[in-house]
Amino acid sequence: MAPTLAEPFSDSSALTDFVINQGNGVKGLSEMGLKALPKQYIQPLEERMCMTNILAQESIPIIDMSNWEDPEVAKSICDSASKWGFFQIVNHAVPVEVLENVKDATYRFFGLPAEVKNKYSKEHSSSNNVRFGTSFTPQAEKALEWKDYLSLFYVSEEEASALWPPVCREQVLDYMKKSEVVIKQLLQVLMKGLNVNEIDETKESLLMGSVRTNLNYYPICPNPELTVGVGRHSDVSTLTILLQDEIGGLFVRGNDGDNWIHVPPIKGSLVINVGDALQILSNGRYRSVEHRVVANGSKNRISVPIFVNPRPGDMIGPLPELVSRGEKPIYKQVLYSDYVKHFFRKAHDGKKTVEFAEL
Repeated sequence: MAPTLAEPFSDSSALTDFVINQGNGVKGLSEMGLKALPKQYIQPLEERMCMTNILAQESIPIIDMSNWEDPEVAKSICDSASKWGFFQIVNHAVPVEVLENVKDATYRFFGLPAEVKNKYSKEHSSSNNVRFGTSFTPQAEKALEWKDYLSLFYVSEEEASALWPPVCREQVLDYMKKSEVVIKQLLQVLMKGLNVNEIDETKESLLMGSVRTNLNYYPICPNPELTVGVGRHSDVSTLTILLQDEIGGLFVRGNDGDNWIHVPPIKGSLVINVGDALQILSNGRYRSVEHRVVANGSKNRISVPIFVNPRPGDMIGPLPELVSRGEKPIYKQVLYSDYVKHFFRKAHDGKKTVEFAEL
């Protein structure tokens, strides 16, 4: 039974029950037509987006991938990864219809009844590799984030066929497969930029041995200025490949101080960002940069990131090729699964996770 609008969720356990236990998510809250944001979502002032801190004239680089082997293109990819940690790519190898199909599939999944989505929640999912949830780490957060998600960790076609939701399975698999070409192109260029010219099987599996795709849903929010879609964080991946819809709302930290740059949606483009794993492997040459998503008061927004990661059992640290040339390592070797656990154990907190690996 949905609570009344007058006094919807004065009681935190009622909110937890409705949003998390019953699987309604923030989509369920949004569809109640709440006039005010429940207090559990009100972020402290310092975590809210201050519009005066937005650099309207700045934008992250946009790179045309049609001649990705051209030295000029390769240079702009490496420069973007060093200076910005973020760039958008156009004319890449992923067909537009694949992108449109996965966006449609995302809407289909979130359009399912709560009790169907809830089968994939932490409590009910038959596997840790398939997870429907809300916010980021609700048990560790002082204030919740206005987002629902489905997280799909790829193990094999067979497992995906057996366990992934049928309404989006084929489209997500197709998006992951078709993106692999672009991921390999980008990693080849980025490794060459470090003078690592040979990506053998061992190195490939270290850079992209595991892949996770999230379907993110940010429903219309009452008082969007009081909360966040996603708090400030950097990704723990090697690279993240993000498909966003036409709504916008992703902001990246600029190069000086507390300034933020909007990443405008470009039809058919993909947003690429460096994750902490690549920052560590590159010994700090490539930067994983803080980003955040604002909530929206008038439109529902979706995004579909692919997180390209080392395997959980891999040790990550500065690549031996860099250290053997006499470069001083600034990170120690850490077990990747320990690094990821550290990230998920706490609320989003900017770039603090990477301190876990610092020497």
